[in-house]
Amino acid sequence: MKPDSLDVSGQLAVFKRGADELIVEAELADKIGRGKPLRIKEGFDPTRPDLHLGHTVQFNKLRQLQELGHHIIFLIGDFTGMIGDPTGRNVTRPPLTPDELAANARTYTDQVFLILDRERTEVAYNSKWLSALGADGMIRLAARYTVARMLERDDFAKRYREGQPIAVHEFLYPLAQGYDSVALKADVELGGTDQKFNLLVGRELQRHYGQEPQCILTLPLLEGLDGVNKMSKSLDNYIGITEPPQEIFGKLMSISDELMWRYFELLSFRPLDEIAKLKRECVGGRNPRDAKVMLAQEIVTRFHSREAAQAALVEFEARFKDGAMPENMPAVTVHSAGSGLPVAQLAKQSGVVESTSEALRLIAQRGLKLDGEVVVDNRVVAAGTTVVVQAGKRRFARVTVV
Repeated sequence: MKPDSLDVSGQLAVFKRGADELIVEAELADKIGRGKPLRIKEGFDPTRPDLHLGHTVQFNKLRQLQELGHHIIFLIGDFTGMIGDPTGRNVTRPPLTPDELAANARTYTDQVFLILDRERTEVAYNSKWLSALGADGMIRLAARYTVARMLERDDFAKRYREGQPIAVHEFLYPLAQGYDSVALKADVELGGTDQKFNLLVGRELQRHYGQEPQCILTLPLLEGLDGVNKMSKSLDNYIGITEPPQEIFGKLMSISDELMWRYFELLSFRPLDEIAKLKRECVGGRNPRDAKVMLAQEIVTRFHSREAAQAALVEFEARFKDGAMPENMPAVTVHSAGSGLPVAQLAKQSGVVESTSEALRLIAQRGLKLDGEVVVDNRVVAAGTTVVVQAGKRRFARVTVV
């Protein structure tokens, strides 16, 4: 994609691909029409050391916009991470220490450049200007927003109605994130749909400081392997971008056919018309497994190499196809109230055995498998996990634990 090959409408199409909401499209069209690279920022608090495919939805979009010639700012929230983002929380999140944030930030910068062009990406740390504000500056910043406006935010409003505590410092988070846009003079800010309130605060603060307000592009939250909850390491339904090629490939092959198209839309770099054609072919009789292999190979190639993707495919087929595992098997969802299920109970609820005692007998006889591996004990399978359960030689089910 060449920047000079796309007019305003063409660039808008790139911005909007896979996006949830664009605020305000007419403003963005005007900014693009001026012919200057836009300052596009997205911030990430380094609260965990590893990134997963859910994070890459935003990185992929940043890379697309980078290819249009725009200036990308990868903002590491080393200051806001100490506050703790209250988004979606029904309890106050404990802040991380500076040492924890610094260690995580180092891994973020290593991993993000698997997608973004290192030479064309500005890396910024918001401690540079937020620490410099000091107590006086933070008080002046807080004076620009009201408690009533803060309580319009869904998670704050819910906690307030239910009598759950809201620490005063949590109100500072949206203000600090919004001030990032002021400090960086952002033209556009990206974020997940759960960040919309914070992004709108940035627009308002820019007006207060006499700047042209940024446009906002919100992107969907990618569902995890269970197809229900957003991808999250804490739910163990994630695919880490630094996981071994075989792990990434196998996990992608385990997702449902329906979820596969969602992943194509948000993770693949293939043209939309090509994806649409592939989907029509699958509806018309082509095996969806072929499409899933294409997706898995594309993702593994991106984070490892083409050779690693091919090797992962060969290993996968050796374990599953050559092992006489059926192409089509029952897909079952079992409920565990979020606590996971012991293998024996999971096997019974999936229907591959008639009772937990039969499952325990098969475990003792090494006749029960998960994802082609012999089960040796009645371990707990975590919620958010999808596994192929095999009892004996002929009974199979693809089971998702929720």
